[in-house]
Amino acid sequence: MPSSRSIPPPDDACEAVSPDPLLNGGWCLRRRVLPQHTDHAGVMWHGAYVAWLEEARVEALAAVGLAYSELSAQGLELPVVTLAIDYRQALHHGDQVVIRSQALPRRGLRLPWRSLLLNDMGAVAAEARVELVAVMLDQPGGQRRLLRHLPDELKRAVDALTRGPMA
Repeated sequence: MPSSRSIPPPDDACEAVSPDPLLNGGWCLRRRVLPQHTDHAGVMWHGAYVAWLEEARVEALAAVGLAYSELSAQGLELPVVTLAIDYRQALHHGDQVVIRSQALPRRGLRLPWRSLLLNDMGAVAAEARVELVAVMLDQPGGQRRLLRHLPDELKRAVDALTRGPMA
């Protein structure tokens, strides 16, 4: 039996204006809640949100021309140092979800992101705030060191991410 919920067509899901003006024109990723994302009651498991937030950041980075795999090959990583998710409405198996994210201006060494997860009715199901830092692996199996200055290629990518996809 078809769902009574309105599911936005794939081409329109990321074109819709966000209910939050901060995220208008932000990075967008569309996903469906699958069985592996849920608990036994069909409610999206909290860890799946974290995976989707990372996927949204990695895809945005690729969209500005820098694959995360390229960073890793150079010994660079962007680990999460702060993560907060405010859950407002449960997401359920079968729901369509739009993740709208914005890279915010750097705060010292931190690379902050803000994301909204919108349900298939366009309501905010969750809001997330994530902060990353750049680290360099000095040698295989060695220590990671915090980078105070981003390498040029990463700095250009971070600047492009902050401007957003419409820039």
